[in-house]
Amino acid sequence: MKEELKGPKVTDVSVAVVQELGEENTLVYNVYIINEKDVKLEGVLVTSSGYATAQKTQEQVITSTLRKSLGDVAPHSVQKIEPIMEDLFGLNNEYWVSFWIENKMYDKKYIFLSETIKEEYFVKIPILDKKGVLIS
Repeated sequence: MKEELKGPKVTDVSVAVVQELGEENTLVYNVYIINEKDVKLEGVLVTSSGYATAQKTQEQVITSTLRKSLGDVAPHSVQKIEPIMEDLFGLNNEYWVSFWIENKMYDKKYIFLSETIKEEYFVKIPILDKKGVLIS
């Protein structure tokens, strides 16, 4: 692919799945975008989907594709994208994030591979100061 078609490289923007306490002290999982840049991300759009191949039948399992506009994400902040159910952890969960900085469009695909959203892979999530799985 020609270099000019690739677009600028995305740095200092991450997506994390974070385990939190919900209502009645139940564990819930939420997906966040994390902006560690010194500038705001403008017009943030996120598409999310899940997919896998069933091992026994080789049948494709695909979730609906959700699209969400988050507006702007301030510098050094986080914004919740969506909750995610534990039932989906067996799928590859893909988040395609697009945004603008100074009239340049950036985009990056973040994929949580199946069975990787587990406590054994948790790290401290920057800015949120909570534990979860982080993709930078």
